[in-house]
Amino acid sequence: VANETGAFFFLINGPEIMSKLAGESESNLRKAFEEAEKNSPAIIFIDELDAIAPKREKTHGEVERRIVSQLLTLMDGLKQRSHVIVMAATNRPNSIDPALRRFGRFDREVDIGIPDAVGRLEILRIHTKNMKLGEDVDLVQIGNETHGYVGADLASLCSEAALQQIREKMDVIDLEEDTIDAEVLDSLAVTQDNFRFALNQSNPSALRETVVEIPTTTWQDVGGLENVKRELQELVQYPVEHPEKFLKFGMTPSRGVLFYGPPGCGKLEY
Repeated sequence: VANETGAFFFLINGPEIMSKLAGESESNLRKAFEEAEKNSPAIIFIDELDAIAPKREKTHGEVERRIVSQLLTLMDGLKQRSHVIVMAATNRPNSIDPALRRFGRFDREVDIGIPDAVGRLEILRIHTKNMKLGEDVDLVQIGNETHGYVGADLASLCSEAALQQIREKMDVIDLEEDTIDAEVLDSLAVTQDNFRFALNQSNPSALRETVVEIPTTTWQDVGGLENVKRELQELVQYPVEHPEKFLKFGMTPSRGVLFYGPPGCGKLEY
């Protein structure tokens, strides 16, 4: 945004502005706003806003409360200043002090979500524009297979694919030489197999803390309740195994199933 508008850009990293010395954190914040005002038009970007402006009723530190109050004062003061815009980013919008989200402060909220297949393809093209790609590389297919990946995940994926190509050529690269032979450099091209390797090594950020477990329990391991098992097969198993039949007859599979019953009756087994 700053590049497109020609405005000065001031970055405030939330955790870095914090100081153990009394008053220094607020002073750092004031200096950033004053510097932006002197060089207007300017954009102030606060990264990890939740680190310096958490909800005051849930914080135990006096420093955090003072910083929130100082930031509120500075934001309100922007009404009299011209050509200074404050932008911020956070992963936890609900952790921010609600006073900052009121009108006249951060009253415009933009949800930057996970890109779809078209967005992932555009991001892949950006990160591979300076890479030599093999003729077999299909970025459209890679974009379709990277559901849940964000920009940083896709950048890491491209880097890992390039590194894998270099690993494959290590036997022809002389590490003792200061330069690499031109023929070797010309032969370096990231292939679809390199991307396939990178895909197997990576997970989208949103799933890194999630462990996917495939259960080994079968219908034969669950005793009794034949009517329940038959109903679950019709509701869940058949739509997955025979989607073409549902499509043929214009049937829509059930979107959800709720189990109910007393504790210990085997709900989790299903």
